Amino acid sequence: MEKELIIDVRQDAINIALLENHRLMEYSSESLKGKKYSVGDVYIGRVKKLLPSLNAAFVDIGDEKDAFIHYLDLGLNFRAFDKFVQQIDKRVTDTKAFYRKFRNDEVLPKDGKIADFLTVGMPIMVQIVKEPISTKGSRLTSEISIAGRNMVLLPFNDKVSISQKITSKTEKKRLERLVYSILPDNYGVIIRTAAEGKRAAVLDAELRSLVEKWEGSWEKLKAAKTVSRLFTENNRVTTILRDLLNDSFNSIYANDESICNEVHDYISMISPQQEKIVHFYDSKTPIFDHFDITRQIKGSFGKVVSMKKGTYLVIEHTEALHVIDVNSGIRHTQVNQEENALEVNIFAAEEIARQMRLRDMGGIVIVDFIDMNSAEHRNQLFQKMQEFMAADRTKHTVLPLTKFGLMQITRQRVRPVTQIDTSEVCPTCHGTGKVASSLVLDEQLENQLEMLVRDRGYSSLHLTVNPILYAYLTKGFNSIRRHWAKKYNCSLKVISNNELHLLDYVWSDASDKVAITI
Repeated sequence: MEKELIIDVRQDAINIALLENHRLMEYSSESLKGKKYSVGDVYIGRVKKLLPSLNAAFVDIGDEKDAFIHYLDLGLNFRAFDKFVQQIDKRVTDTKAFYRKFRNDEVLPKDGKIADFLTVGMPIMVQIVKEPISTKGSRLTSEISIAGRNMVLLPFNDKVSISQKITSKTEKKRLERLVYSILPDNYGVIIRTAAEGKRAAVLDAELRSLVEKWEGSWEKLKAAKTVSRLFTENNRVTTILRDLLNDSFNSIYANDESICNEVHDYISMISPQQEKIVHFYDSKTPIFDHFDITRQIKGSFGKVVSMKKGTYLVIEHTEALHVIDVNSGIRHTQVNQEENALEVNIFAAEEIARQMRLRDMGGIVIVDFIDMNSAEHRNQLFQKMQEFMAADRTKHTVLPLTKFGLMQITRQRVRPVTQIDTSEVCPTCHGTGKVASSLVLDEQLENQLEMLVRDRGYSSLHLTVNPILYAYLTKGFNSIRRHWAKKYNCSLKVISNNELHLLDYVWSDASDKVAITI
């Protein structure tokens, strides 16, 4: 599969599009204006309010909506993090030695109460695990982790865990010995699947960068007197590269040199052999237009999503869930109705899997497929939906079809659904929703003709109109056009133009064919 990442840098935002075989699969926009709260950001916040009934608390991290943290999200190593935050200040000179003395000697009890560990107004180090959605604030954790391409760094830990997707025992032992040999004191690591087969130099360079990011926040922490952000795990571009970059990536294009260099440096660290896939796009044609992304965005977002041969989806977003209705339209390629329903449903399932990635739809998704009587066909559709969703790296669950033909899908929601307004202002009503009455249009045209002939002295005129209005003005021997020409003693030619809207028209001088402003 051919993958391309296209980065469009504008004054107010960075737009990122992931193409698979030149088809838009993921789209995100990162605003460059205002304060943005993203998954992975680490803050020093302050406890705003305790909720003993929920065993949770609200935390102020600088957003208008207070963030939420549950007791179970404090993490097993909370005591070490809390002592470190409470005791570090400007008097600490050797921060590395200071950090090493905070051992995770006592883990947090699973059945504890949040009021025993948090008090209103106390500082607390937190990381965003879910962005603000609708009326809800960010969801937080105090179990700080810093993710890289090949590993995840865990401060105040001492264990090395390995991804279960790495099946080779020999490779597991190699990675474990290697990471233990380079791991600094008082740190733990989760080795990701991408680390399989990686050389020691690559893993060592990444580990150093993750440790530097964590230790680089200590100076901010020492000086922090108010709520502030300590560091950002990754921006949206590097997050996509971190999770998706593999041998099938063919090219990365960016229309900004600084972003291009940033991406190049990041790839040279996590996958040096792929440095050459990064390209700077320097052309007058907008980068999204060049790669046909603008057209795909217009066709993929919106309430109705058209597919091939008349089939289409209707997508509705609500507060609690997303609803997708599958419609066959005029598609009837199979003589058998059951076979036709299966064909349309499988075709729609592939597009639905794409839409969920593209819009980043999270929570509960209800899909109303076309009814099928055959249990075999329903099971076949369920298996196909699982196959199409396999490429989605976000945690998800697909349930079999119910007897009503509904499929329930849950997908982890960490940020608001991507919504793009693909509508345009109506050129006829200019967004008002109202147009002039068609019943008086002929009277309006006649009044303008009289003014042009008698007041401005025109004797020969052209009137360009929509084909429907053209037929109305020229119908019959004693047409309206003939009546007007005779009444005002002028030469009048009516011209049909398909590009004009129904009630639009253009007057022009017949001699030099210049449009006349009324």
